[in-house]
Formats: sequence, structure tokens, C-alpha cells
Amino acid sequence: MNLSVGIVGLPNVGKSTLFNALLKKQQALAANYPFATIEPNIGIVPVPDERLEVLAEITADELTDKKLPPIKPATVTFMDIAGLVKGASEGEGLGNKFLSHIREVSVICEVVRYFKDADTIHVSNKVDPESDKTVVNTELMLADLQTLQKQHEPKRNATKEDVIRYAGIEKLRKTLGEGRLAVECDLNDEERVLVRDLQLLTMKPILYVANVDEDELKNDYPVHTIAISAKIESELADLSDEEQEEYLKDLGLQESGLERLIKKAYEQLGLISFLTAGEKEVRAWTIRRGFTALMASGEIHTDFMKHFIKAEVVSFEEFVSCRGWKGSREAGKARMEGKEYIVRDGDVIEFKIGN
Repeated sequence: MNLSVGIVGLPNVGKSTLFNALLKKQQALAANYPFATIEPNIGIVPVPDERLEVLAEITADELTDKKLPPIKPATVTFMDIAGLVKGASEGEGLGNKFLSHIREVSVICEVVRYFKDADTIHVSNKVDPESDKTVVNTELMLADLQTLQKQHEPKRNATKEDVIRYAGIEKLRKTLGEGRLAVECDLNDEERVLVRDLQLLTMKPILYVANVDEDELKNDYPVHTIAISAKIESELADLSDEEQEEYLKDLGLQESGLERLIKKAYEQLGLISFLTAGEKEVRAWTIRRGFTALMASGEIHTDFMKHFIKAEVVSFEEFVSCRGWKGSREAGKARMEGKEYIVRDGDVIEFKIGN
């Protein structure tokens, strides 16, 4: 399952600087003027997961040649989308093109300027986070209203689903007209499923990144807001893992902004990871919370779902304490589960597949 995060915000709030830091390479043009980024810059970064190295070491101990298997972490696709401006929903600043890119992502990461820098050009020429949020969210809502205006009332021969879908559309129009995001609309489960094809922008989870000065990282910020200093993240990108750990420790931080951002995105979307460990590779796989063993097997290969027999499962903690598959089986910690088993975060799984 591919987790994609679209980095959006007003021009010059630090989107491209943050993007460059997250990817540890200068893939985006971080220039101090609006629309430095025209096409979305896309990069794929690994999801930090310390469990994988532990699994690789244990797996190597079980092998005759003691060779560490390749480690393949889950990944997140980051898309750096050019700065939105007031009027973007009507085409201002190439807005329609940028809005179309936002439709492709799983989570909207809205970067908001909190940092103070007299040399940075800003559309309002002042630090006003709430005003910045309002401008961006208003443009997203206006774009959604345009989508809804194109929807017509069902005809006399409409199906039951058509009628229910339109009832959901009417609710959404009212919610957006009141200046609230589509995700806040009181839709029932059936309506929510039937309006999904509209791909409304404000129906997506939104995470706010407060781009702050270094001394403001530990301040309190609004709900669903992660404080990150793009400047610090940029400095971290040039350091080794050991140096990064020491630098974060000096700042009184346990995790980088990247780690906190990914964790929050996983939380917002209800995502977890299951693990596989063998001679060929040790790997983390991203799935939605509540996935069955059958559905999880399909993340590895769709054919696995057709020929699924059983899933051998052991928790990460027990896999470690028993030192691998052999020890887990001997201790009775590895168990056989069927198609309906609900996978848990950190489950180490070996799927039994037929011909």
C-alpha cells in the first residue's frame, strides 16, 4: 500500500526546504520567490523502523553463512506541490494545475510559517499562521464546491444509490458553504462510500506542519499540528546517523521531524506495518488497520490471495525473544492463522501459499 503525502502551503513558507531535507538531497528548487516549484517534485523515502535491523540480525544468525539479508523498509511518497495563492481555485498562480496534483495524494501536509525571517518574501509580509491556513483551506473548499456544483439532481428513474449519493452531496454543499471542510460533514456510512468518487480535496486527512524557529520546537501548537524546523531538518540531512542522534539529543528531541511526520500520517490514515523475515529479505509492509491475513497477503502479491492456505504468525517481541522462526516454533509462539485473522502491527508473518 502506497502512502503519499502532498506538501502544500502558501509560497515561501518552507515547503521545498522541508522536502529537500526529508529526502536528504536537493531535488526541489528551494528559491526565495513564488512558484519556484512548477511541477510537483516527487521523492520516495523509507519509513524509519528499527525493528528491521533487529530482524535482519536474528535471521542472519539462523543462516549457515550468517549473511545479513537485504532490508527493505516500507516507503512514503512525498510530493512537493507549488505554493497556492488566493484565487487558486479560479486559476490564479496556475492554481488549477496545482489543485489537480493534490487529488493524487493520501494525506495533505500543509506547511504553515511560524518562523521569523525578514529576508523571506511572504504573501502577507507578516507571520500569521491562522490567516495562512484560512487562505489555503478556503481555496481547497472552493475547489470542492466547484466539483459539487457539477453534480445534478437524480432523475425520476434514478436508483436508490443515486438518491442516497445526492443526499450526501447536498450535505457536503451545506457543510462547505458554512466554511467547514468536507471531512467534517455528518455523512452516514453509505453516503460516505457513494461520494468517494468525487475525490474531494477537503475530505482528505490534513496534517499541519508548523515551520518554526529552533527555539520554538517545544512550544504548544494546535491539534493535528507538528512543529518542525525545516532549517534543522536541512542540517540533519548532512549528518551521519550517529551525528543526527547526537544533534537531536542536544536539542532535547527523540525523533527527527521526518519520523514524527510519518508517524502522524500513519495514525491519521489508520495504517500499520506487518513484517516478513527470511533469507531473501527482511521487509515491512504497509496495510490499513483491520486488514485480514488474506488481504495482507495481497500486498505481497495478488496471486497470494487466490492460493492462500494459512499464515504463520508470531509477534515481533516473541520473534526476538525466541531468536527467530526456529525458536518461535519450538516455543509454541508461532501459530497458524486463517484468512480472517486480523493482522496486528509488528506481526512477523510467513504466508503458506498453494499452487
